[in-house]
Amino acid sequence: MRPTHLLTSLSVLAGLAFTGTASAQAVRSGTVAERYKSLCSNCHGDKLQGAQAGSLLDDVWLVGGDDATIEKSIRTGFPEKGMPAWGNAIPDKEIRAMVIYIREQRDLFKRGQVQFVKPADSVTAKSELYSYQLNTWIGGLKEPYSLAFLSPTLAIMTEKRGHAYLIDKEKIAARPLIGLPLVDTGGQAGLFDVVPHPDYANNGWIYFVFSDPQKNAAGENVSLTRVIRGKIKDGSLIDQQTIFQAKLEHYVKAGGVHFGGRLAFDGKGYVFISIGERGGKMVAQDLALPVGKIHRLHDDGRIPADNPFVNNPKALPTIWSYGHRNPQGLAYETSTGRLYNAEHGPRGGDELNLVEPGKNYGWPVITYGMEYDGTAMTDITHKEGMEQPLTYWTPSLAVCGINFYSGDLFPQWKGNLFLASLAAQELRRITIKEGKVVGQETLFKDLGRIRQVITGPDGAVYVLLPERIARLKPAG
Repeated sequence: MRPTHLLTSLSVLAGLAFTGTASAQAVRSGTVAERYKSLCSNCHGDKLQGAQAGSLLDDVWLVGGDDATIEKSIRTGFPEKGMPAWGNAIPDKEIRAMVIYIREQRDLFKRGQVQFVKPADSVTAKSELYSYQLNTWIGGLKEPYSLAFLSPTLAIMTEKRGHAYLIDKEKIAARPLIGLPLVDTGGQAGLFDVVPHPDYANNGWIYFVFSDPQKNAAGENVSLTRVIRGKIKDGSLIDQQTIFQAKLEHYVKAGGVHFGGRLAFDGKGYVFISIGERGGKMVAQDLALPVGKIHRLHDDGRIPADNPFVNNPKALPTIWSYGHRNPQGLAYETSTGRLYNAEHGPRGGDELNLVEPGKNYGWPVITYGMEYDGTAMTDITHKEGMEQPLTYWTPSLAVCGINFYSGDLFPQWKGNLFLASLAAQELRRITIKEGKVVGQETLFKDLGRIRQVITGPDGAVYVLLPERIARLKPAG
């Protein structure tokens, strides 16, 4: 981030002055786009392009371009430059929403000026460190969600609609795996992660995460994230065992949003499971509920004796961390013993977190986002006792699966974190050193919503697109 300059444009809010309670109230009740139109467009243009005052779309600042400085400038103003202080007229949470809106519009403008890589099959593209090709590995799919290799020549893939397929030597099985449980597939529900046990070659266990449909005491259709494991024999899933299942009283109306649905092993006999807050917001702060949490178990479902809340009678003993919104990415870095998650913010504020035991990641008390309808949520981005993300993205990328590259085809990528995104339709490479994000690169975008990215046993990068799995390899 450039350590220069306050919005040249932050005479932005000098455009119009409030003249009474009615005007102030109108601003409080409107969306941030309406607020910009009424306060700012006279001076800065209807698309932030500049008019009487400077553009909000460039990278020219006068005092400081970070969020906190911009918020302070809006709040206290620059009377000597003709910009009034808006702190008494606009609530803090709406000032925060204005900053998010400016970030969103600047990002949209920037994307319109930059040509991102969009490689077709067998076309060479160049990234910062390598030239590569992106070829279709398996086509004809429908919303593939997760991919795992069971051997160098055998893989298994899940589709959100509730199917799992074996892929043998680049040929997909003619029929889905038999014996999977019923899956709720409404809304964001579905069949999520599939992950083999670290010692799969010897024990044969494969783990599935899915939205489990049930009926509650009132006869209503409800569902929640559940984890099972089983073994594959002759195209069927046998010897099934439940690893994690919440109490029926904690299940939420079927379909809906925010299931989480990712699973990661640490190589020490423990498994981590992510569950979203199902749209309930403050339930993520309630240690008596399983939603909005990351859970830790032994690989057979037993509760570890050293879990952070195991001796708290008011908390679920499986909880590892809490205050999560919708963690759809989960990855364990074996070289450092660190667990990372990527989770959706609301409108703005998608996060990458270093997940540590017993810690509170803040949702919905702190956030860098606002409501989807463009209204303010809160101005609080920091609070004692709540963790800050390693990085966050505004506008939202709609982050999904993450995976550390561990192959040999791209030596300089080794140990980098790859991140899939849905709304942004881009694959990112993130460099992390000593638990801090030090670099990011967009490898490609606009090929469709990406659910997951993993390293294959051949060292290639496998990317799950809406109707195919693509394979990324060095050019030539």
